[in-house]
Amino acid sequence: MAAILLSVSCSHSSTPSRSSSPLVLISSLKAASKPSSISFASSISDASITVNSLAGTSFPHTDNRQIGVVQAAWTRRSRGEAAKKPNRKSWRQRTDMYMRPFLLNVFFSKRFIHAKVMHRGTSKVVSVASTNAKDLRNTLPSLTDYDACRTIGQLIAERSKEADVFAMAFEPKKNERIEGKLGIVLDTIKVNGIIFV
Repeated sequence: MAAILLSVSCSHSSTPSRSSSPLVLISSLKAASKPSSISFASSISDASITVNSLAGTSFPHTDNRQIGVVQAAWTRRSRGEAAKKPNRKSWRQRTDMYMRPFLLNVFFSKRFIHAKVMHRGTSKVVSVASTNAKDLRNTLPSLTDYDACRTIGQLIAERSKEADVFAMAFEPKKNERIEGKLGIVLDTIKVNGIIFV
């Protein structure tokens, strides 16, 4: 830190005295004959302070930056930066696997109905049910009707509870409506005590 040199001139002196390289010059100081209080500030109440700038003086702590400006440690990406990295996932995409770990997948073919509950993080299948299984294929009159949908929903709910899974998520595909056979499967799972999150 540079040392600050002060030069004080009183009102009774003829010319103000200057140091060789002063940073701050205090001039026109009127000395009070008798200060009203003991404090130093009351004795120099009429002092005026002027700052002289020194040409060619550089300070090492400035480094051509503005003093007092705090730069943020993290800023939101601009659209240009987002366009450069289009594959970066959003916060929801990155955390959804942990917030809703169990995912229900239902597939309807022309002949059968398949449903499974999978853990997203480990890709482990928790429970599965299909009308193509031996026990259901020989007992159900039809493998694709509404009664088969109710049976699949009930089996998925029971097998998920056995695996200690009481909440799961279902993400419909694009332009897929939750109605008809899919609605029956989901309603049956809800009725049997599974919560959809």
